[in-house]
Amino acid sequence: MTIKLHHLKPTEGAKTERKRVARGDRGRGGKTAGRGTKGTGARGTVPENFEGGQVPLVRRQPKRPGFNNPNKVVFAVINVSRLEEAFEADDEVTVEILASRGLVKKKRPVKVLGHGELSKPLTVAVDAVTATAREKITAAGGTVV
Repeated sequence: MTIKLHHLKPTEGAKTERKRVARGDRGRGGKTAGRGTKGTGARGTVPENFEGGQVPLVRRQPKRPGFNNPNKVVFAVINVSRLEEAFEADDEVTVEILASRGLVKKKRPVKVLGHGELSKPLTVAVDAVTATAREKITAAGGTVV
C-alpha cells in the first residue's frame, strides 16, 4: 500500500486541546488561572520598554538629539563688510588685530566670509577665507595670505 497525503496524521500526543482557564473561582483553572497572585507574570500587559522599575533608557538619555564632535573646528566669522568699516586702505588684517579691536572672540580660528562689499586693498592673514571673500579682497587690490 502506498502512503498518500490523506493518510498522514500527527503522532499521538503532538496535538493537544487548549486548556480553557479562568472559568470561575471553584474549578482548577479558575480565579488566577495558573498565574499565581500579583507580579509581572500575573498581569496581561507589561509595556515592552518596562525595565523592572529602574529609570527607563529613554529617560536616561540627554534631551537634545545628536552629539558634540570634539574634533569639530568652530570658527569666529567676520564678513568683508566689517573689514571695510574697521580698517583703512593697505592695513594688515590678522587674528590678533581683529581680537584686540573686539571684532572676533579670542581663542578661536578666524574665517572671513564674503557678505558685503570691499573697496580698500587689505592684506588678510587669517585661518580661513571663503571663495567669494577671496575674490572680493583680490578685486579690491588686496592679498590673502
